[in-house]
Amino acid sequence: MTKGWGRPFEEPIAVDGRKLTTLRDAGEYIAALPKKEHAAPEWQAAMQALILVAESGGPTMLARIGVVRALNRHFVPELNPKGKEPHWGRRKLKRDQ
Repeated sequence: MTKGWGRPFEEPIAVDGRKLTTLRDAGEYIAALPKKEHAAPEWQAAMQALILVAESGGPTMLARIGVVRALNRHFVPELNPKGKEPHWGRRKLKRDQ
């Protein structure tokens, strides 16, 4: 595997109207964040993943996951308290009749 900050992500990360296409782009984006946000544990973990991939030649997907998780750290998925809606028109099996 090749090493270096110029390695592209398999799929670019869209953020704030721009695309992070390489490890360098993601690293520069994180470095430009305000100090308080930059110090968040999620961004620190993303930066560690970027450094690991750039210097050790690991899979770029590892770094991409770190950056995307940091970007979405405040997103809380909406929970449906009812769960999956039942399908009332379901056909019965012959054994259940």
